[in-house]
Amino acid sequence: MLRLSKMADYGTVVMTAMIREPERSRSAAEIAAAIHVPVPTVSKILKILTRGGLLVSLRGAKGGYLLVRPPAQISLVDIIDAMDGPIGMTECSVTPGLCTQESGCAVRANWQRINEAVIGVLKKITLDQMIVPVAQPIDASALKRKRASNPAATMPGNT
Repeated sequence: MLRLSKMADYGTVVMTAMIREPERSRSAAEIAAAIHVPVPTVSKILKILTRGGLLVSLRGAKGGYLLVRPPAQISLVDIIDAMDGPIGMTECSVTPGLCTQESGCAVRANWQRINEAVIGVLKKITLDQMIVPVAQPIDASALKRKRASNPAATMPGNT
């Protein structure tokens, strides 16, 4: 199964919490309370994101963490790279020479194409886009039930 690590997922959640007021620094405790994740976990994530160059840590009474770049300039690839390292569908997609089958592998080139496509999509999705709600899919069975119970209510112009 292809899946983001829990830390990369939490890293994205932490970063989206940071952009509610991007010019204001936030403490680990404040972020943890906002996203309902334990403070030690949030602290660890903030340190990783800071080392990854996405946040800056400020000391003092008004200290906390700030975004280094505007949300529109931070992609999902940036966050995943900071949290987990380079994205790789297979070992050889990231670091050639790790797989003993690599030299004669018939599917290696295709896995690399797939890897590049996934990275390309994730590069296009920016942090500011992640907080925009996605339209809910239409529940076809609910629509059919509504039409069956009251056909006039689902006619165009009737709301």
